Amino acid sequence: MSAPVLLAFLWLILANVIAMFPSKHHHWPAAYVLITFGLPILGWVFWTDGWIIGLIITVAAMSILRWPVRYLIRWCRTLVMRKVER
Repeated sequence: MSAPVLLAFLWLILANVIAMFPSKHHHWPAAYVLITFGLPILGWVFWTDGWIIGLIITVAAMSILRWPVRYLIRWCRTLVMRKVER
């Protein structure tokens, strides 16, 4: 197992542990930190292990960070709809 995949697995375990704790802010500060560290690790996985392993790790990360992904999709959809209306 390569170092980037090992770091990605550690990131996934840490994200699951963080999700188990109660939070008044609905885990948004933790999500920002996880995204900050997760994106470079994900890029490293894509770079060293290829796109298949990278997509598997991406889907796993998206299953943990569901709400940020939903908000990103909703934001992109509104941008596209604004361009279509013009």
